[in-house]
Amino acid sequence: MSDSPVVSTGQSSPAPPGAGVDGFFSIRFESIGGLGAHLAGQILAEAVVLRQGLNGSQFSSYGSEKKGTPVKSFLRFCAGDREIRTSSPVESPQVVAVFHEVLAHSPDVAAGLSPTGTIIVNTVSTPDEVRERLGLRAGTVTVVDALGIAVEEETRPNMAMLGAVVRTCPFIDPDAVRETMRETFSRRYAHLVDANIATFDRGYDELRRATYRTAEGEEPGAPPRAAPSFGYLEAPIGGAILDPGNSIVKNMTTSRTGFLPALDLEACVHCGICDIVCPDLCFVWSEDPEGEPAVRLLGIDYNYCKGCLKCIDACPTGSLSELREEDGWADEHRVPLFPQLERERRAA
Repeated sequence: MSDSPVVSTGQSSPAPPGAGVDGFFSIRFESIGGLGAHLAGQILAEAVVLRQGLNGSQFSSYGSEKKGTPVKSFLRFCAGDREIRTSSPVESPQVVAVFHEVLAHSPDVAAGLSPTGTIIVNTVSTPDEVRERLGLRAGTVTVVDALGIAVEEETRPNMAMLGAVVRTCPFIDPDAVRETMRETFSRRYAHLVDANIATFDRGYDELRRATYRTAEGEEPGAPPRAAPSFGYLEAPIGGAILDPGNSIVKNMTTSRTGFLPALDLEACVHCGICDIVCPDLCFVWSEDPEGEPAVRLLGIDYNYCKGCLKCIDACPTGSLSELREEDGWADEHRVPLFPQLERERRAA
């Protein structure tokens, strides 16, 4: 599903610096539902078009419109006297903003990025770590702890990411964006205006960046776009399920918005209330090793945990607590729900 509000002024103005060969400066937001990427894109488009005289378009693409599902927002800017006659997804962006750290484990988020382009990631990792994770050879990698800023300011990460994007695009006037934010939030959430502007300013100021260049004679290339699974000659008959039972290998980590439940087994009484309220059955149990007629909680399979945190509210002993997720923590503390699958996967 997608919606495509296209805005333009028709005024005469030069093309934004850094535009591609098509004359557009293109930006792609990679996110999940619940982080506010669509709203950030709307605010950015309105600020640049209505307050700076450029032409622009913004639209988003998403699936079931619920928290945790993939969201992409696309923006194009060009000279004020040029029409924008396309609403296709941005495949060759000058800037990519990744709103969720887990998404940065997939090179697909950087697909099509220009060797002179910039990728912005919401993470506490360093630019070097992000570059290695994505396999980038050239370009600029910038990082900002948008989630940490949002927690401290009691907002959402989208405005911190918006600040980082504006810092990366010198032709965008931050004051124009602030005015648009003030106007947007004043309509329904006037009490949140100052907090969101503070979040924007911190995202703008706290950005860390590193630029990489290839060795002489080496082709920088661009991260390849993921090929479709099937072509028209190989596509299965409609409705066919080629991989039955695939829900057991579904990784839900991208559904979490930055927090997960941490388990203290020493404080746990194995009452099972957490398992009752868990919508995804991610708690792992086993018979008591001493032969008692009871089961014992072994841990959590974070591959199936979407971070709803209902278990924390239900736990009577406080053995479950809310934890800010850091890259690699879930894998390190995960207890597999299906050990046989893990063994088969390693063997393969």
